[in-house]
Amino acid sequence: MVSRDTFSSCHPTVNFLYFGLVLLFTMCFEHPLARAVSLAGALCYDLYLNGRKAALFTLKYMLPMLLLTAIINPAFSHEGVTILRYLPSGNPLTLESILFGGASALMLVAVVLWFGCYNAVMTSDKFVYLFGRVIPALSLVLSMTLRFVPKFRAQLHAVNEAQRCVGRDVSDGSVLQRLKNGVTILSIMLTWVLENAIETADSMRGRGYGLPGRTAYSIYRFDERDKLTLLWLGFCGFTIIAAWIAKGFYWRWYPSVKFTPFYPLVVFFHLVYFALCFTPLFMNLYADHRWNKLKKGETL
Repeated sequence: MVSRDTFSSCHPTVNFLYFGLVLLFTMCFEHPLARAVSLAGALCYDLYLNGRKAALFTLKYMLPMLLLTAIINPAFSHEGVTILRYLPSGNPLTLESILFGGASALMLVAVVLWFGCYNAVMTSDKFVYLFGRVIPALSLVLSMTLRFVPKFRAQLHAVNEAQRCVGRDVSDGSVLQRLKNGVTILSIMLTWVLENAIETADSMRGRGYGLPGRTAYSIYRFDERDKLTLLWLGFCGFTIIAAWIAKGFYWRWYPSVKFTPFYPLVVFFHLVYFALCFTPLFMNLYADHRWNKLKKGETL
């Protein structure tokens, strides 16, 4: 759990419901403004969670992914009535395909960033807490899998550093020597994985996992703040789904661009969606403001 993140300290039900809503709407809405708002909310929250690390990751991976996705679509899709020019292959380059490629890139990057925030907030113990009684075996497997990936990466980094110190890194020596060093590292990692699996099984058996009548300790309590947040998410979810049904977020790309005009009610729907996407950031900024006032000795 991120210590300075107020939203991650909410009840797991609130966290899971929030990410379920924003991911569902991000993937289903075709409206480019909705996708841009979702991307902005995910990027701001990711920056708040991870700081400079998130900014470097975005510039290094997400920005090229966005540009590549935006370029690929018009190269393979030639639908649309607004022809800008003809490619050397004879296929038309249409404005609609370019716009659709850009919107698809926004959606893809937004989903990746939201999942990054989900992994930072929804820890394995939260997932087991939510689904341990409903699907105990599957929730345990998923939790252990999600926990294993970062643990494996950390162990692999430690092994690589140790091998580099003794001159047995995969970048040292001839091709045959590099292959031999790689096999050595792979053997070390396989041994570590098997040993870790045995230790985990012994630990679970020692703690009585699977025995009838076994209870589980939980540190999560559904307090007043969680109730208010859940009501807010329910309001946003109901309003946005109603707007979705009423075509408040309607947008058509082919054969020509068509969308619902921005009537006052449609603007209200978009504002509610904006508030939903930025809910974690607003909660954190409000908590930071209260904390700064307390440090200065001011009354709330």
